[in-house]
Amino acid sequence: MNPNSELGSALQALIVRAEQALDRCLPPADQSPADLHSAMRYAVLGGGKRLRPLLVYATAHALGEDGVSLDAAACAVELIHAYSLVHDDLPAMDDDALRRGRPTCHIVYGEAMAILAGDALQALAFELLADNATQRVDATTVVAMLRALGRACGAEGMAGGQALDLAAVGRKLNLAELEHMHACKTGALIRASVQLGALIAGADADTLGALDHYAHAVGLAFQVRDDILDVEGESAVIGKTAGKDAAADKPTFPSIIGLDASRARLAELTDDALTAIAPLGERGTLLRELAHYSAKRRH
Repeated sequence: MNPNSELGSALQALIVRAEQALDRCLPPADQSPADLHSAMRYAVLGGGKRLRPLLVYATAHALGEDGVSLDAAACAVELIHAYSLVHDDLPAMDDDALRRGRPTCHIVYGEAMAILAGDALQALAFELLADNATQRVDATTVVAMLRALGRACGAEGMAGGQALDLAAVGRKLNLAELEHMHACKTGALIRASVQLGALIAGADADTLGALDHYAHAVGLAFQVRDDILDVEGESAVIGKTAGKDAAADKPTFPSIIGLDASRARLAELTDDALTAIAPLGERGTLLRELAHYSAKRRH
């Protein structure tokens, strides 16, 4: 199943834009070191929802910005996401053999090359943002973007969230602890995606605050939906191993509060996201569509 078939035509067009930009920014597969570059391209270009690039574009569009500088930011957040998936799938982490309906990077290229591919993707993401400083975006904004993306990757973001996730296996977390873990592991990069789009568009402090509230809610909603799909979904549809969280004794929303309460929390988070961007009016149409998609997706 195409993970993007549930999105409208405007977002579909932005996915095409993101795919083309990603293809351009990645090294050619036959360029030395070919194995590394091939692994990088395999990790990034093998499908995916492209939610994070879409959030960059949709946020900037809501604020009246549609310049080519958005492509670098959109690619940067997706490269970081791809690197995190490559590393998360490794035997030392989540030990998964299936991602996006096909073998994970380390299954195809080996663990050592997968680690290097992830490292290279992370470095390339920051290089892309830094290149904007000499091209289209003022240096002060670029520094703010680099800071936002770095924070999303580090101990306060994805790395910290993954550490909390590993430590939580076999433990009973309460809802607040679970939401904090996922706000770091999943939500931080989603928030950074929105922030990068807003920074390029020159958003003021109040608008940045409202958009960050939106992104926080969408990030948690995305994870709640992911946990529900792990219970209800089929591997062939969701593109990864269904039921793996339960088998690994990992805390999830359904395991802590049950399926019905998880669905209710998902609806609450979606409403919270939509309320945060209500002042944008029609300009926030794409952001509203992405909030609904995060809560209702089947993949």
